[in-house]
Amino acid sequence: MYCAGIIFNLSSIMFITFEGIDLSGKSTQIKLLENYYKKRKKKVITVREPGGTMISEKIRDIILDREHLNMSFLTEFMLFSSSRSQLVNEVILPYLKRSYIVLCDRFFDSSTAYQGYGGGIDLKIINSINKTAAQGLMPDKTFLIHISIEESLRRKKLMGKSSDRIEQKKISYYRKVIKGYLEISEKNKKRFTVIDGNKSVIEIHKEIIQSLSRLK
Repeated sequence: MYCAGIIFNLSSIMFITFEGIDLSGKSTQIKLLENYYKKRKKKVITVREPGGTMISEKIRDIILDREHLNMSFLTEFMLFSSSRSQLVNEVILPYLKRSYIVLCDRFFDSSTAYQGYGGGIDLKIINSINKTAAQGLMPDKTFLIHISIEESLRRKKLMGKSSDRIEQKKISYYRKVIKGYLEISEKNKKRFTVIDGNKSVIEIHKEIIQSLSRLK
């Protein structure tokens, strides 16, 4: 992993991100992986985007507030990037330097998929700001848990889950996001592992562990 001119030892430090649309099962898999590492006495911390710091959580509240329906995609992207910059600076980099494994629920690939492919912001602008906000930090491994928008809506209905501002966007928007995720993963095959989110929780967890074991 490379960041701001510093080369970290991958044998002791890993930055792992999880991507996918809402209710794909990211949070469940992150918790399982966190427990997996803890049982093996590894130093591990889990963070989320947007959020993870006092400042970032306040930005999260603004982004997801259902009263902010007129927020533009560019404003949305800049807020996500600001939250990410604070999280990287205040939490992710310090913990990586202390030899922690950092698990992150979303990172800059979300911005590329949601505000880039979904929102139509020029991908060159997205990529440039992503790099700046992340301070050059690149995940060692990214898991994309892939489900359809129909499956996401089915799960939401079963859970009786209400929608935040972003979740209220149209189905056509989410189709673009999903298409974007798949294109991003195709362009970054070495970093990405795409997993069928329709598999059982245990099957997905085993696939994640197997994928990580091949990195050693």
